[in-house]
Amino acid sequence: MGDLIPLFPLGSPLFPGVVLPLQVFEPRYRRLVADLVALPAGSDRRFFGVVAIRQGWEVERVAPAEALYDVGTTALLRAVTPQPDGGFRIVTVGGDRFRLLDVHAGDDPPYLEAEVEWLADEEAAEEAAGDTESLQVADPLAGADPAVEEVARSVARGSMQVLQRGVRDLFARYATEVALLQGGVLDDDEEEEEEGLAALGDAVQQAAADLGLDGEDGPGLDPDTAALLRQVSGDARALSYLVASAALLTTEDRQALLAESATRRRLATESRLLRRELTLLRELHVVPVPLQQFAGPLSLN
Repeated sequence: MGDLIPLFPLGSPLFPGVVLPLQVFEPRYRRLVADLVALPAGSDRRFFGVVAIRQGWEVERVAPAEALYDVGTTALLRAVTPQPDGGFRIVTVGGDRFRLLDVHAGDDPPYLEAEVEWLADEEAAEEAAGDTESLQVADPLAGADPAVEEVARSVARGSMQVLQRGVRDLFARYATEVALLQGGVLDDDEEEEEEGLAALGDAVQQAAADLGLDGEDGPGLDPDTAALLRQVSGDARALSYLVASAALLTTEDRQALLAESATRRRLATESRLLRRELTLLRELHVVPVPLQQFAGPLSLN
């Protein structure tokens, strides 16, 4: 058996480090929040698991394990505001990733629970140093030379930095195209980076709103997105999760990014996805809309 945690299915995955405000109306999730609040102050169990819905909206009416994706993220409870109607406004932050082993639906507690195994990020020494296995040394016997090995690690680290900058610049151009299309204007000048970064803030905020992450507490994205990008540019993992949560990708694309344990591979995938999305934006001149906007969920949450 894995660790048993409460579960909160949503229309899109949550990523580590991303702020997720929620309005909690439905009785079973009111109970979930009440159970978490009742835990001792400082408890490390004040969280629930967020998993994306694969099919349907009332997952309890079908086999929950089939209706949900198998990789999710814990939502750490950071603030709770009771409402006059008995509901709650809560603010959570994405924590650790997990894989579903089994899902339990019962009457007490009324919300779903899941047995999970925790997923570790591949941020060990080989990932931090870079993928030196992909580098070829001219003299195989020289591989034992510490100086040669250090050069290989240095080159690999440099390639990671190039990948980070590439994804950052692609994301800036992508969000600029989104902002310009939403404003009814299309600018073909891809070299206007300052204009792009200025327009990026509104585009990212709109993307967050499309994901249901907006609200008074905000989605955790600084309106001065140029400063935000500079802040995360040195943190490959944070940059990868910012792009994954803010870009207007399909649930399947987002889920694949969440399931990827290595930052380097996540960034490489995002580079391909952003190039694809930029091509579509420029060819079709339309902004993609998340499919969940067309759905009619049966519950209030």
